[in-house]
Amino acid sequence: QEYLQVPPVTRAYTTACVLTTAAVQLELITPFQLYFNPELIFKHFQIWRLITNYLFFGPVGFNFLFNMIFLYRYCRMLEEGSFRGRTADFVFMFLFGGLLMTLFGLFVNLVFLGQAFTIMLVYVWSRRNPYVRMNFFGLLIFQAPFLPWVLMGFSLLLGNSIIVDLLGIAVGHIYFFLEDVFPNQPGGGRLLRTPSVLKAIFDTPEDDPNYNPLPEERPGGFAWGEGQRLGG
Repeated sequence: QEYLQVPPVTRAYTTACVLTTAAVQLELITPFQLYFNPELIFKHFQIWRLITNYLFFGPVGFNFLFNMIFLYRYCRMLEEGSFRGRTADFVFMFLFGGLLMTLFGLFVNLVFLGQAFTIMLVYVWSRRNPYVRMNFFGLLIFQAPFLPWVLMGFSLLLGNSIIVDLLGIAVGHIYFFLEDVFPNQPGGGRLLRTPSVLKAIFDTPEDDPNYNPLPEERPGGFAWGEGQRLGG
C-alpha cells in the first residue's frame, strides 16, 4: 500500500532503476548491454541504450544507495510539490532533460547518465525552494540552492569525476531558466510547452483533495549521518 502511494512517475523510475540493478546483480544482463554508446545506438540500432543508461547506478553499495535515496526523495518532492496535478509536465521535464543530456553525452565521455539526471532533479527542486535550510551530514548548514554544488564537492572528495555533476547542474539550470525565469522577464515567454498528447495520457481530470503530499519543508527525509555510515 505504501508503494502504491508513491506518485506514478517517481514509482516507475525508481522501480526501473532497482530492477535493472537487480538484473545485473543476478547476472541476467551486464552493464555492457546498458551503457550509452552512440555508435551502437545509431549504427546498430540498439535504441534501448537511450533509456537503460539512465537506469543503472553501479553495483549495490554506498554509491548506489546514496543515489537511490536522492533520486527517490527529490523526484517525489518535485512530483508532489511544484508538479502536483501536472504529471504530464513532469514527464515532459524528464523527456526534455533526458534529450539534452543525451545530446551533451555525445561530446563527453560518460557511459551512464543516471547520476547526472538525479543532480538535475535536485537542482530544479533546490531552485524552487530557495529558503529551505539544509543540513549535510551535520557538518554544513546552507540554503537549498547550494545543495547541487555541495554534492559536487562531495563527489570530488570521494575521488569521482565532477563532469557528471556539472552536466546535471547545466541541464537543470537550462530547464529552470526556460520554465521559471525567462517567462517572467520583460519580453519573455514560455518556450517549453508540454505536448497535448502527454496531457491526454498522464493528466487526470480530478485531484484527490484528501491526499497528503510529501512536505517539501522536510528536505532529505533521512538523517544525513545515517547515510554516511552506510559506507562505513
